Amino acid sequence: SRSWRAAIRGSELFKARQEVGSAEELLCVCAYDPENLWQMYDPLRDLWITLPVLPSKVRHLAYFGVVSTGGKLYVLGGGSDDVDPLTGDQDGSFATDEVWSYDPIMRRWAQRASMVLPRAMFACCVSKGKIIVAGGFTSCRKSISQAEMYDPDKDVWIPIPDLHRTHNSACSGLVIGGKVHVLHKGLSTVQVLDHIGSGWTVEDYGWLQGPMAVVQGALYVMSHGLIVKQEKEVSKVVISASEFRRRIGFAMTGLRDEIYVIGGVIGPDRFNWDIKPMSDVDILTVGGNRPTWRQAASMTKCRGTIFGCTQLRI
Repeated sequence: SRSWRAAIRGSELFKARQEVGSAEELLCVCAYDPENLWQMYDPLRDLWITLPVLPSKVRHLAYFGVVSTGGKLYVLGGGSDDVDPLTGDQDGSFATDEVWSYDPIMRRWAQRASMVLPRAMFACCVSKGKIIVAGGFTSCRKSISQAEMYDPDKDVWIPIPDLHRTHNSACSGLVIGGKVHVLHKGLSTVQVLDHIGSGWTVEDYGWLQGPMAVVQGALYVMSHGLIVKQEKEVSKVVISASEFRRRIGFAMTGLRDEIYVIGGVIGPDRFNWDIKPMSDVDILTVGGNRPTWRQAASMTKCRGTIFGCTQLRI
């Protein structure tokens, strides 16, 4: 039925589900092994679902941006240590401008309009339904300050004001209080975008360094074996996370009132040189009076270093 297909694929159904509070929140994860494969976690059923393989020609895609908006998953840009499909180069320095969306209703990937610039290791987040990308590296390991915005409804990219500085480092993006925050690895300064017209401002909140997650509008950081709630210049210890000291390359993300720690690898250390890829999922509930850890079902296909992780609302 064409009318039925049109109804379930249209944006009106997604908007209606959000308005009546029936939207489902899922987690989407991509890891080192196997390549270009995504899995989706349903917290209500404690169940992992395997998506069709991302059909990009770029092998071992990594350092990409991943977000969701309008009920779809978006995978943007990235680079690879494999062969550049356009030039045949094998030095691992190329970046791609590809953009892919995944429709969980139709279970199908689709290629969307390419970004203005190829980029990897860049900030990527959603503000008011639009996708914002900024900074990172383009081909030949050149850092860039350019930023751009994507309109999913029109499938178009438009340039927006540049970052003040690239700091020649990888960066990540968070939305807190409705504002886009771009963080550079190893630096305490944050570049903040309130409105497109006003451009970026530079703030120094003195935030701790480490994996971060936003839960119900609050920022949490894992630092020195602790989970810390970060509010501007004030840090509040929430709970110990000492068991993650030997675990690297994991994803940390927020979903509802919980923090998820997913995948990664263990080791090596001076006693054991083996590297153990992990598919474990640990959950910290921070919404109650007493934060508690528990384990969820492990990923069934993906394991090892996490390349991408985001929540998807449908």
